[in-house]
Amino acid sequence: MNIYEEASRCLLCQDAPCTKACEQGDPSRAIRAIRFGNEKLVNRWIADCSDGDLERAQQACIHYDEPVRIKELLRSVLPDETTETLPDLSIDFCGLHCENPFFLASSSICTNYDMVARAFEAGWAGVYYKTICLQDIQEVSPRFDAVHNNGQHGDFYGFRNMEQLSENPAEVDFDILHRLKQNYPTKIVIASIMGQTEEQWIELAKRAEAAGVDAVELNFSCPQMRLAGMGSDVGQNSELVLFYTAYVKNSVHIPVIPKMTPNITHINQPALSAFLANADAISAINTIKSVTMSDEAAVSGFKTVSGLSGRAVKPIALRCILNMAQNSAIRGAHGKSVELSGIGGIETWRDALEFIQLGCNNVQVCTAVMQYGYRIIDDLVLGLQHYMTQRGVSCVSDLVGEQLPAFVQPSDLDRQTLVYPKIDHEKCVGCGRCEISCSDGGHQAVLFDRTTRLPCIVGTKCVGCHLCRMVCPTGAIGLANRIPKRQ
Repeated sequence: MNIYEEASRCLLCQDAPCTKACEQGDPSRAIRAIRFGNEKLVNRWIADCSDGDLERAQQACIHYDEPVRIKELLRSVLPDETTETLPDLSIDFCGLHCENPFFLASSSICTNYDMVARAFEAGWAGVYYKTICLQDIQEVSPRFDAVHNNGQHGDFYGFRNMEQLSENPAEVDFDILHRLKQNYPTKIVIASIMGQTEEQWIELAKRAEAAGVDAVELNFSCPQMRLAGMGSDVGQNSELVLFYTAYVKNSVHIPVIPKMTPNITHINQPALSAFLANADAISAINTIKSVTMSDEAAVSGFKTVSGLSGRAVKPIALRCILNMAQNSAIRGAHGKSVELSGIGGIETWRDALEFIQLGCNNVQVCTAVMQYGYRIIDDLVLGLQHYMTQRGVSCVSDLVGEQLPAFVQPSDLDRQTLVYPKIDHEKCVGCGRCEISCSDGGHQAVLFDRTTRLPCIVGTKCVGCHLCRMVCPTGAIGLANRIPKRQ
């Protein structure tokens, strides 16, 4: 059984019937751990479960197709026996002490007091509250659309968002931020703001500081504003980024964090402007301008360009973070360093780790919360703690930027050696996908014996591209040793 495929079938129910039917454990929590990258920790929730408990849980499963094979799934996982004390995840960001690096991103997941309070109580370290403005915000309906996995409802890898900014009057939002900081003093409360003029940026920043927030984020990046001169119109103009950041920075004493748009060729240009204006940190990315074609998501029969988020955008977000982290003019120039806050497609602790390893002291999550709820913080925290324990790392800050030395320019890559794919015939089921892809999209270097249904690699033709490994559905193709190319 592929445990990840079976766990992905779980509906992640509210008040899960499977757990209610189990007398000695929490199978729904165990399955959620697998779903979000903590398969080694499953035993924490089912250690006392008998086979009968898991059978009853499976019988209670309300899946619309076939019940999740709960007993087989959870008994297939080899438990990790780690008993060490889990490390503290606290980290400093812009001089602010955060209990962990996980924040809510400015969006529909944090639009009122009760929502943010529930997130704080669940374990989120902070919030970038939904962007506050002085304009009258009128939203459309429907606001959202999604790109699903093979038409599977409820599971999407791309999420299209047409929302703009907070629909609350500014005074209401600033009162909410004030109360949040009063009632949750150890949490980090950041106001996201967007003005249309110099005066509006300054006014909003000063009101945010007066409300007692810890920092202010400047939204230079929303891709679907209906008014000109706002959102990504600013983020695409390095001069405006420079001026507006400087105006705000000179008007308040709290940290100022411009938010970059990915809808630009060179993100380092506006990022450098933010640096020159003395920004304390930079957050990136906002959603990517995109088109989806669903008729159900049309607004009174019409469609438009809007922002895409979710798992699909993570590689682009990582590229933007890498570009800024590698830019010596932005990072570490003259002893000054702008910190980074990473956003884009973060769903599991492994996703978050990738942003941290490229230089982020802080990560923001949005779409995954919209899809699965605030409860994912449990697996984000536990997964990162367990990873650090396994590696012997005691501080999150030790992970920040550790992968940067591994990235070089394409011209600096080793082009004199190659790595052949290596086929494990014990795992191979004989589907022939490797031969099809190599024949039609590669270098015709895989031979498929139709009698034994086993593939083999033709060394004289293989160039080590590893397309075969990418398409193998069973993970039967791995890596051989790196060797010099034939002359």
